[in-house]
Amino acid sequence: MSAHRHRALLASLLFSLAALCLPARAAGVDDVIKSGVLKVCSPGDYKPFSFALADARFEGLDVDLMDSLAASLGVKVEFVKTSWAKLMDDFTAGKCDMAAGGISVTLERQKKAWFSSAYMVNGKTPLVRCADVARFQSVAAIDLPGVKVIANPGGSNERFARANFKTAQISIHGDNLGIFNEVLSGRADVFVTESAEALVQQKLLPGLCAVNPDKPLQYGEMGYLLPRGDVMTKAYVDQWLHLIKANGDYQRIASRWLN
Repeated sequence: MSAHRHRALLASLLFSLAALCLPARAAGVDDVIKSGVLKVCSPGDYKPFSFALADARFEGLDVDLMDSLAASLGVKVEFVKTSWAKLMDDFTAGKCDMAAGGISVTLERQKKAWFSSAYMVNGKTPLVRCADVARFQSVAAIDLPGVKVIANPGGSNERFARANFKTAQISIHGDNLGIFNEVLSGRADVFVTESAEALVQQKLLPGLCAVNPDKPLQYGEMGYLLPRGDVMTKAYVDQWLHLIKANGDYQRIASRWLN
């Protein structure tokens, strides 16, 4: 048996055992269909995945994908605005049926919720002023005295910064959308985020450059937060993801936001 098949079988077995050990829960898919609304928690400040507009609408890759999921269920989508710092609390409090918007798969989040199958590989990439690309090629090159690292609070970007940068100066910026101007202006030197966001922001803000986005500092995956113990919802969302990737719908939607 190949190592890949062995890992896949092991993951399937662990998932089955987890489902048996968790308390029974009403099927979320049935509840959503009955209510006619799919409620999705999203911070809404993370291009290209989810961005809250001034008129309370959301746009982005995950927004279009949630529209696709809702259409498959015959319901409409309602986005529930949250923040990265409050995401897990809002989700586990039952304010939404699932969560989306560029959410990295982490073991810390897995302790409180389930994830869908990963829909994107998206590792951590430094975003810096273009003049500094050669200077910040590695974690070691960033973690030096005098280097100003900036991060947004409550998510995987802050956790990455605190875990990897012990010498560089770390500042936490509450406005995720304002971080990019902090780097561009020189008030910060490095913002480490997912490669997809780094690539989008370098297009939007000339003067900013992603450092080796095809060779990230840390492997990462994106997935959707699902209720812990809800086997039917996970099975449905995973099958939906499989089918939209197989029939080309995912690639068509993603190309609008990533190319």
